[in-house]
Amino acid sequence: MLKKLFVEKTDDTLIQFFRSLFVGGIATIADMGALALAVECFHINIAVSTALGFLFGLAVNYLISAFWVFKKSDVVHNRAAEFAVFSIIGVVGLLLNEVIIHLFDQYVSSRMIFGELIPQDKYYLVGKIVATVVVFIWNFGARKLILYRKKKH
Repeated sequence: MLKKLFVEKTDDTLIQFFRSLFVGGIATIADMGALALAVECFHINIAVSTALGFLFGLAVNYLISAFWVFKKSDVVHNRAAEFAVFSIIGVVGLLLNEVIIHLFDQYVSSRMIFGELIPQDKYYLVGKIVATVVVFIWNFGARKLILYRKKKH
């Protein structure tokens, strides 16, 4: 069972979803780490930092996903085109990400819904957690249905 979950190539959606969770976790750590580093250490604007974190996470996600989660695309026939489609889906995810983080940073933070538990200037991180879940569902679903769907022969 472990071999099937972690080693063998598969078209099984549940195994791909499991692997995507694992890869998404690694990519999220890369993304959030880059975001926090850019904001906290380099004082880069949150929107720009979010995009930088996204790009770093996207690269990590593609590299692992393309070789471990999904088989080569039946829809797109070369790696450059596959990466382009993977990235376009990711850019839609970035837009969702930006909107959600902006809402938390600009609107939810002003209402202090968590009271003193979370400082007002850290609500962007709560937004990032919410965005991560929403964007993961978008990315997996879109990639599975658009890029890595099985062609009917």
